Amino acid sequence: MASPVNYFEIGTPDPAAAQRFYGELFDWSIGTPSPVGYRMVETDQGGLWDTTAIGAGSWAIFYVQVEDVHAAITQAEALGATVALPFIDNGRIEFAHLIDPQGNRFGVWHPKSPDWAG
Repeated sequence: MASPVNYFEIGTPDPAAAQRFYGELFDWSIGTPSPVGYRMVETDQGGLWDTTAIGAGSWAIFYVQVEDVHAAITQAEALGATVALPFIDNGRIEFAHLIDPQGNRFGVWHPKSPDWAG
């Protein structure tokens, strides 16, 4: 697969409840929150994001790893997608959330160093 699906994320305004639910349901190890409220799932397989600071939305999405996040956003918009969360560069990765023409939220991302490949 040229652009693999290799990461997932759960966004919630109640991360403690989501951590209890998914931790118990799937026996996932969910880390402590970072300064921005992000908790890693199973070290690097996924994430649980406290969305309180960004509008308190809820989502469960998959991420597709791409070579160029800006190019993926541009192509997705040309194909009818809209941007839900604009381009973010957090120093380790670049990413964005998009909404496809059918209303499904998904993410595109790119690691900035080879040691963080999701």
